[in-house]
Amino acid sequence: MKVLITGANGLLGQHLTKLLLDKHYQVVATSRGESRLPFEPSANYTYHPMDIADGMETAAIMNLERPDVVVHAAAMTQVDECELRPQQCERVNVQGTSQVLTDAETFSSHFIYISTDFVFDGERGNYAEEDDTKPISLYGFTKLQAESMVETSEIPFAIVRTCLVYGNLLKGTRSNIVSWVKQSLEQNKTIQVVSDQLRTPTYVGDLAKGIALIIEKKATGIYHISGKDWLTPYDIAIKTAHKFKLDASKIVKVDASTFKQPGRRPLKTGFVIEKARKELGYEPMSFDEALNLI
Repeated sequence: MKVLITGANGLLGQHLTKLLLDKHYQVVATSRGESRLPFEPSANYTYHPMDIADGMETAAIMNLERPDVVVHAAAMTQVDECELRPQQCERVNVQGTSQVLTDAETFSSHFIYISTDFVFDGERGNYAEEDDTKPISLYGFTKLQAESMVETSEIPFAIVRTCLVYGNLLKGTRSNIVSWVKQSLEQNKTIQVVSDQLRTPTYVGDLAKGIALIIEKKATGIYHISGKDWLTPYDIAIKTAHKFKLDASKIVKVDASTFKQPGRRPLKTGFVIEKARKELGYEPMSFDEALNLI
């Protein structure tokens, strides 16, 4: 089976590519710019630079490769940047998804869209798949727009919502909450970390496994794929400091009002993952267990 992944240079893309190659899938990795993946071209692995919002480029690659499954992970995910560059946010998250989806309808038999907990307003937290969405940022709104397009498409689809993904890149450097805390404390920096936002942080390896289960089972519908521990960023920072024997006194507890940011963040998200457990056999490790792999 051939699987095409968009956004393959990113944290999830790298881990999903490795997992699917280990499972002997044929993988077509795509992302903007040159490859940052640690894999050599082979009979089972190909990389193409691809701008998802460039209709001609995307259509040409999809026509060339004709993948059985498309995992659409590429997105503009920085919340503040989306607010400051709304046209680019819409171009990537909405137009780009529309283009990839249209081509998948032509050439593929299963489309998996990676979405976010930011489609919720964060008033309650612990959201199940059927709960009402109400994004409070442009990032969340564009991701929900894309979800709506996927739900009305003419291809069997799965929407995977996930939450605060962390882990190590296989190659290259890009920050996530655990790596940022670790690197900052290693450099003896004092950091401010919010204690009034709640999430179910997701180890990237678990997220990749959840997507692989969806591919294997040809599952359709919406799935919440996240970790199982409900933690604040401050909790995460303290646990990270203790795990790596770093100075936790450098972590200053603050609330969200401390930061004047263009994009609003939902206060409480986090997911109920019972559907994924029951239908997919998905079971994430604990946050403490995942730290042992970083």
